[in-house]
This record gives sequence, structure tokens and C-alpha cells, in this order.
Amino acid sequence: MDPGQKSVVLILARELATNLATPMFLIDADGRLVFYNEAAEPIVGKPFSEVGEMDAGEWAALLQPTTPEGETLSRTQIPPGVALLERRPAHGSIAITGLDGVPRRLEITAYPLYRRADEFAGAVGIFWLENEG
Repeated sequence: MDPGQKSVVLILARELATNLATPMFLIDADGRLVFYNEAAEPIVGKPFSEVGEMDAGEWAALLQPTTPEGETLSRTQIPPGVALLERRPAHGSIAITGLDGVPRRLEITAYPLYRRADEFAGAVGIFWLENEG
């Protein structure tokens, strides 16, 4: 697939995310953040239109994911990384610093997306502030 061309699965997932009031983000098969919805903007700290697509390393560096106790987490330790790298669902509690500088504790559930059983398209994450349950 052309690097600039999005998988139909990601296009449809973006349509779903756009219409949800639940914060959601999408990662392509290469680990690139390709979208987060309006509901995610207050948690992330900026609208997606200001942030745009970015590589996983950039995204992690900006949000600085840690355990709720403050220990730095690698990409392989957070649910979106597990969904992307191990291609299996994952759930967990993490802390981030939003792009607005505000620290937040989150619950995240992430799972892989497949176009066909053997064609990985990326991953989706659904998240919420820990105190909102």
C-alpha cells in the first residue's frame, strides 16, 4: 500500500471515532498516530487539527507516559504499544502530561485492527480519565 494511502479499516474506524463521545485514537500499522477524536482533545490537551499525524516516538515524548506512581513507561509497556507490537488487546492505567501541561491519570483499552485475518491495519485505543470510570 502507498505510504500516503490509508487502509479502508482506518478510514472506517476514523468515521466511527468522529461520531463517538468516547475519547478514541487510531494508530496505523507502522505505529503512526493518524487520528484522535474531538472527545479526546480535552485529555490530550490540544485539538488533533493542531497536532496532526506523528510517529509513535514523537507522540510518546510529548505525552510522557508513566505508571500512576510516576515510573516512565516504554512503548512496549502501554496498552497501545501492546496492541500494535504484540497485536493483541490490552488494558491498563497510565499517567500522561497533556499537551497543555496538565498531568492526567487514564484508563486505556487498546486492540489491534485487521482488514483480514492476516492483514494488520493498525490499532485503536479508547481511553478515559481514571476518575470518570
